[in-house]
Amino acid sequence: MATVEPNSQRYYHGTKADLTPGDLIRPGFDSNYGSRKKAAYVYLTATLEAAIWGAELAQGAGPGRIYVVEPTGPIADDPNLTDKKFPGNPTKSYRSRDPLRVIGEVAAWTGHTPEQLQAMKDHLARLEQLGVEAIED
Repeated sequence: MATVEPNSQRYYHGTKADLTPGDLIRPGFDSNYGSRKKAAYVYLTATLEAAIWGAELAQGAGPGRIYVVEPTGPIADDPNLTDKKFPGNPTKSYRSRDPLRVIGEVAAWTGHTPEQLQAMKDHLARLEQLGVEAIED
């Protein structure tokens, strides 16, 4: 698994949590996927598209939100969206055991169509029925 050193790259985190600049996003909260066990990692992406999916699919009430974040420690490719499931890292998705610091919010973004969103939710439901869980190793 490749490790990426934090640099001037812009990173995003999609969620439904209401956060402000300076807040830390930490591991240990319920996962948004599968059996919703406590997540050992926090997830971030270098693409707005992947962050939009995160915001739209996040559990909880309220609107989806996309934050600009900076890692406070090392980040590595997210094996759920990279070489273990897809070639390379097309979504530029990463994870970290260290918190992410919120440095801003993307106020204007366009979500997926209701049909696209339902298709993704149906796909995730099928994975859950098959017992497919997030890779947490």
